[in-house]
Amino acid sequence: MSAAPSPPHGPDGHPGTRPAPAGEAGSGTAPGGADNSGADSGGGDGGALLGPAEVRELAAALGVRPTKQRGQNFVIDPNTVRRIVRAAGVRPDDVVVEIGPGLGSLTLALLETARQVTAVEIDDVLAGALPATVAARLPERAGRFTLVHDDALRVTALPGPAPTALVANLPYNVAVPVLLHMLATFPGIERTLVMVQSEVADRLAAAPGSKVYGVPSVKAAWYCEVKRAGAIGRNVFWPAPNVDSGLVSLVRRPHPPRTTASRDEVFAVVDAAFAQRRKTLRAALAGWAGSGAAAEQALLAAGVSPRARGESLTVEEFAAVAEHGPRAGAGPRPEKEAPGPAGRTAPPVTAHPARQDEEEPPA
Repeated sequence: MSAAPSPPHGPDGHPGTRPAPAGEAGSGTAPGGADNSGADSGGGDGGALLGPAEVRELAAALGVRPTKQRGQNFVIDPNTVRRIVRAAGVRPDDVVVEIGPGLGSLTLALLETARQVTAVEIDDVLAGALPATVAARLPERAGRFTLVHDDALRVTALPGPAPTALVANLPYNVAVPVLLHMLATFPGIERTLVMVQSEVADRLAAAPGSKVYGVPSVKAAWYCEVKRAGAIGRNVFWPAPNVDSGLVSLVRRPHPPRTTASRDEVFAVVDAAFAQRRKTLRAALAGWAGSGAAAEQALLAAGVSPRARGESLTVEEFAAVAEHGPRAGAGPRPEKEAPGPAGRTAPPVTAHPARQDEEEPPA
């Protein structure tokens, strides 16, 4: 499992250039941060799980060397992956989807508990080796494992039962786009636990009024109740990264915010509001509404002050503004999202990265 410690583009859901090459959206381990959980220096009582020696041996046998290009930092501590599984609340009846399984550290821990695990991996070598690793280390559970060799950002369907949980160490340079895409595409995902860069974890879980509240915060809140779920120590990775990591828990809301606007319409308001986050909403939404006066009219109709800024609005308030925005007269409005997790596929959402000067973490 790998993730990009220093993403080339901002880890956000804001419009902009494509977040990363296709090969980046399903390969890897997320580097870690400040935590007291120590690494198991010799694999310890990990059993079928991968410890430091096993990870290095497997990587050597495959000719895999952790690369900066994909930010590969492999988890080497069985205690850490079991902790992630516990924090995710994985149940024996869960169908779990994992993004970027890498060498299989977290995959094996998930298989110890879950009914079924489907892993999405884009790296040719890692995807080719993972089924054999599962079969060798957990032969009695190998029938419960499915490998999808693809780019997570392009996945619109998965084999087998609909996933009920998402647990992953997300590649950092595409973490938010991948997360939003999976939540939009698979409404049956009720619970999610992801490891992401610590700053991204803060943004995802931020509340209105926070300095780090932004596009990821609002879009994640459209789908889920979001909170920080801990931190992960750097010493549980090989090689040790130079950025911090955090766990984020997302529990699917019973239904999206009640609104006559579609998700795409609401997200368009969110994107516009934070594209110029230092401006008042009257100014920031002028392009979206057609003029400053039209933006003010929509804001007042929604009960929002035109002098407010995007960082002060809840997702419900953004939805209210969208209801009073311009309607594209030509053609039907975008289809609305299903009102809750029904285990069926929903239309995918386009999740773009933020402007570099707004959301990219310091090197």
